[in-house]
Amino acid sequence: MPTKTRIFINLPVADLERSKAFFAALGFGFDLRFTDETAACMAVSEEIFVMLLTHEKFGQFSPLPIADARKTNEVLLALSYGSREDVDEVMAKALEAGATEVRPADDLGFMYGRSFADLDGHIWEPVWLSINQMMADKAD
Repeated sequence: MPTKTRIFINLPVADLERSKAFFAALGFGFDLRFTDETAACMAVSEEIFVMLLTHEKFGQFSPLPIADARKTNEVLLALSYGSREDVDEVMAKALEAGATEVRPADDLGFMYGRSFADLDGHIWEPVWLSINQMMADKAD
């Protein structure tokens, strides 16, 4: 039987405890088996994990300098949610926890998204998408 593929996104963070508190405020949990004083394994779903790593720990995996995400685009992390309201709820929690809004809401009818930078400047995009509505719009 094939094993489900899991993804582990590794992000450097300046203050691990602050980052853990920030993402906990958004409703994410942590897998304590892979969490210590240098790393925290944030569970996004059963197959998606984000490893929040101190700069020192991140440096053990890459010889390249760590980008300042507040000055340079590095990645856009889009997470799907079940409704527009869910997207707005996550955005409100993020802003309350210290995030910065990157741009205004993007509403294409079949897709609705928001965008925020976390405490280290990594850009997250909560998004809702209706495949049925998208296909209906394309058929018109």
